[in-house]
Amino acid sequence: MADERLQFHEMGLDDRLIKAVADLGWSQPTLIQEKAIPLAMEGKDLLARARTGSGKTAAYAVPVIQRILTSKQIVREQAVRALILVPTKELGQQVQNMIRQLTSYCSRDVRVADISAKADVSTQRPILMEKPDVVVGTPSRVLAHLNAQNLLLHASLEMLVVDEADLLFSFGFEADLKNLLCHLPKIYQSFLMSATFNEEVQALKELLLHNPVILKLQGSQLPDSGQLQQYSIKCEEEDKFLLIYTLLKLRLVQGKTLVFVGTVDRSYRLKLFLEQFSIPACVLNSELPVQSRCHIITQFNQGFYDCIIATDEQTLVYPAASSQPTPGKEKKKKATEKGGKVKDKEFGVTRGVDFQNVSNVINFDFPTAVESYIHRVGRTARADNPGTALSFISHTELSLLADVEEALSGDNADSVMKPYEFKMEEIEGFRYRCRDAMRAVTKQAVREARLKEIKQELLNSEKLKTYFEDNPRDLQLLRHDKDLHPAVVQPHMKNIPEYLIPETLRGVVNPLSGKRRKKRVKSNPEGVLKSSFKKNIQGRNPLKSFRYTRGRNKKAGKKGKS
Repeated sequence: MADERLQFHEMGLDDRLIKAVADLGWSQPTLIQEKAIPLAMEGKDLLARARTGSGKTAAYAVPVIQRILTSKQIVREQAVRALILVPTKELGQQVQNMIRQLTSYCSRDVRVADISAKADVSTQRPILMEKPDVVVGTPSRVLAHLNAQNLLLHASLEMLVVDEADLLFSFGFEADLKNLLCHLPKIYQSFLMSATFNEEVQALKELLLHNPVILKLQGSQLPDSGQLQQYSIKCEEEDKFLLIYTLLKLRLVQGKTLVFVGTVDRSYRLKLFLEQFSIPACVLNSELPVQSRCHIITQFNQGFYDCIIATDEQTLVYPAASSQPTPGKEKKKKATEKGGKVKDKEFGVTRGVDFQNVSNVINFDFPTAVESYIHRVGRTARADNPGTALSFISHTELSLLADVEEALSGDNADSVMKPYEFKMEEIEGFRYRCRDAMRAVTKQAVREARLKEIKQELLNSEKLKTYFEDNPRDLQLLRHDKDLHPAVVQPHMKNIPEYLIPETLRGVVNPLSGKRRKKRVKSNPEGVLKSSFKKNIQGRNPLKSFRYTRGRNKKAGKKGKS
């Protein structure tokens, strides 16, 4: 069957594009790429639904680049030929990086600019004055540049792409999108890419597409159980903290892990709780500057961190619902703005962002919507990689679990989520430690941690921006998982006494780190290590051994006389 599938070199692509695809290690196209690329190159409008992690970005990026390369053979004049609309800044940067990788051999012919970052419109004007071939941005940013006449599309635009189309309206971009359409030419090719089809996608289809080809590829919105293992465990608030401590400290969870919580406060509470046990973790939320968020994601993908705590806030998923505050809430809103903790409505971790090689997703707080669950869990088991999703369920979240199971099981009577077989009684010995740690993490400590990290990240992203541009190696050394320490940390909590480890795990789990064990071996009061070190030096270094030659000769002489 694999031989019958259409390959990249059979699609009529430019040689430079095929070479870049080979460099990325793509041996053959994914299903969405195999179907969408030839149709797009025929000039057809596309409405494509494929599950998260199936390669949707490349499915539209490849034909966009190919069309620009073909156009430039006829007309060499520089102009904006493609506009890619994304719902979040993180996704905007990811799309730009993907296009740059695909144009590595034709970067002079195809230039891309990402204008989704929250910078002043006038500072981005010089970038747009150069007329990049591809412009990536959120609808609000693109509209701001169109109104400022930094960007002109009515004469040159050939292609429009809307990525994660089902999220644009829910992020409050409906008005911006409709206003933006007035600036576009009458004829252009459109692509709508989405993981789900809903009423919002249908509305976008009517607005943007003309006789589209509709691709509904994977029937299931998540990979099957052979690739993605989904588990749930019923536990209340205290048990959630006890369980996550056990899983991470005893290394029962292996590989890169994303932990999702419901609010920003919860993310810092969990981070401070894990700090008590010297378990490093990054927090990724809407209050951090966009440069910091993108840097955290990049370093996570490069293997700097094993654990990220991410927020999936209701106000960010449905900002339109919270955009008109009641009079009683206006004071609170002003207070948060004064404190500098303004949430970024164009922030989204669960959607579109490509976390690479994530082995596990843990829903510490269960998501409030089925779509949110799909996109959270979709961060793992991407492409052909295996993955595991574990959800902690309290009694108040049972109805949400039922909704998700019903939506995912479909016609199949069996539940998609299996119960996580974990004997909580075996880890009861850790409970007193967890209670001590939870008591240390007070509301005041959480508040101080939030402010401290925001100040640190603002300093790193703004004041040191030019320094890091000149010294990129120092940026690699900048870590985001350092301890915040507003809560009192007790040193003995770092290590686990062997008697506390469950008997079933004693042969598997090493409670002490490798460094700790080495120290115990080295620390000898008799100084054996020191003397052996000297002997080695004397044996190897003739200058050292030279001193003792005379003494040895005398002793030998005395023996000879006697």
